[in-house]
Amino acid sequence: MKALVIGGTRFIGAHVVRRLHDAGAQVTAFHRGTSSNPILPEIEHVLDASAEYPITAFPADLMRDWDIVIHMVAMGEADADAAARSFAGRTGRLVLVSSCDVYRAYGRLMKTEPGPQEAVPLREDAPLRSVLYPYRGMEAQLGTYAHDYDKILAERAVQNRPGLDWTILRLPKVYGPEDNSDLSTVYNFAGVPGWRWTHGHVENVAAAIVAGASHPKARNAVFNVGEEVTPTVGERLASLPARNGETPVPPPFDYRQHLVLDTGKIRVELGCTDVVDERTAMAELALRNS
Repeated sequence: MKALVIGGTRFIGAHVVRRLHDAGAQVTAFHRGTSSNPILPEIEHVLDASAEYPITAFPADLMRDWDIVIHMVAMGEADADAAARSFAGRTGRLVLVSSCDVYRAYGRLMKTEPGPQEAVPLREDAPLRSVLYPYRGMEAQLGTYAHDYDKILAERAVQNRPGLDWTILRLPKVYGPEDNSDLSTVYNFAGVPGWRWTHGHVENVAAAIVAGASHPKARNAVFNVGEEVTPTVGERLASLPARNGETPVPPPFDYRQHLVLDTGKIRVELGCTDVVDERTAMAELALRNS
């Protein structure tokens, strides 16, 4: 299997590359060459300064035939459309890594979409946001890409491209040794102990992405990714080492709205299973950083 991973050197992407390589795939990573990761195996690297958000063009060296193309860093319409145009007819499947922030429940949480709370857990057919560009105005904190970021538009660009087979994976909040290792997305929400937010260890998320890339039943389908059961913040903290100091003040969200994903579809239809136990992995990471 010949696999191209767009943005495969950091965090989730590096774990995806590692898993593909260990499964026997011939992997090529396209990136700027400004970052590396010790878990990366010996693979082909295609470097280009244009591999910066948003990636709207690809070098001639990548215009080959691929079994799968996995786009880890498509932020919005322009870059997702560029990949869809470039690889339609050149790849057996384009895999788009998306986010649970596409759901209307996220808008309810962020107070950008008024209305009653959405029922959880959220299945893949749950309503999507109607208010686009959720991070516009936050460019100073997040980077210039935030102005045009919207995974809803990225998903549509891939789904609407003629002659392209695709798979979309909507990720939860991912944690692991390389990112979110301090579990701030748990500890910083201690003030809302009853709230629930689906997380996923990076190794489990990478395994799910590879399953979505290679399984025949994943063709032209959308899957939620994340832990099988989402505890409350209080339940998580009860099994993690306590931290000293005052309880952090959480962001001013509407915590009546939970952000819980139903991940049953990918488990049943693709046979995707966790490669590490979520509760154990989170506890071990917390101990390592306490």
